[in-house]
Amino acid sequence: MPDGIAQGLLGLEQTVLACGPGRSPTRATGADEEVLFVLEGHGWLHVAGEAHELAPESGAYLAPGEEYELESDPVAPLRAVAVRIAPPDPSDVAPGPRCVVRRLEDQQAEDATAEREFRVIADPSSGLRRATHFVGYIPTTRAPNHFHTYDEVIYVLDGHGAFHTGATSTPVGPGSSIELPARTVHCLENTGKETMRVVAVFRPAGSPSAAYYPDGTPAYVRAPGPAGPDRKAS
Repeated sequence: MPDGIAQGLLGLEQTVLACGPGRSPTRATGADEEVLFVLEGHGWLHVAGEAHELAPESGAYLAPGEEYELESDPVAPLRAVAVRIAPPDPSDVAPGPRCVVRRLEDQQAEDATAEREFRVIADPSSGLRRATHFVGYIPTTRAPNHFHTYDEVIYVLDGHGAFHTGATSTPVGPGSSIELPARTVHCLENTGKETMRVVAVFRPAGSPSAAYYPDGTPAYVRAPGPAGPDRKAS
C-alpha cells in the first residue's frame, strides 16, 4: 500500500499511500497520531465501526490507539499523503471535539507572510493534539528568507518552484517532498505563473503564519514575539 517516499524528521514521517480497489490491510496508529490528505480518487475510511467518505482534497485524522482501513472506489482508486506524528506530550494543548474528516473547501482562508494564504485542515481545535495540518497557497511573489520554530514536512500539490536554504536551491514540483527542521532559514519560491499549493504538517501545533526573519523578528504581524536564540522549539 505505501507508494513513494517515507521520511522521518523529529517525530514526523510522511508517506504516499496508494489504495487499490477494495479494502486495504488494517493499519494501526499505535501511540502515534496520523493525518491523511486525499490526492485523488474516492473511497471510505473505516474506523471505530464507522465509514467516513473520502474525496480529493479531504483530510482525515486518526487518534492514538486506533485501527483503520481504507476502501477505494474501483473506478477511482485512492491516493493520499499520510503523516505519522510522534505521541502527544502531556504539555500539549488540550484538544477540542474530534473531527475525523474535513473538506479543504470548507475551511477558512487565512493570511500569512508575503501575500501567502493557508487553510487549516486539522489542529488542536479539531482533535489533533500534537500538530497542525494545513494547505498553503504560495503566490509568484517571493517571500524573504525566514524560519519557523516548528519541525515540518511538506508535499507539493501543484506548481513549480525552488526550495532555497543556505547556499542550496533545489527544484520542486508536484509530488516533491521537503523536510524542514525548526529554525532552518529558507524560502520556498514559486517560479511558475500560477499559485503553488502545498500540504504540510508541523509540530508542535501552532499557526502557519508564525514565521521569523533571520534576526528573529516576526515576519508577519500576527506572529508571536521575537524568536531569539533562547526560544527553542519543543
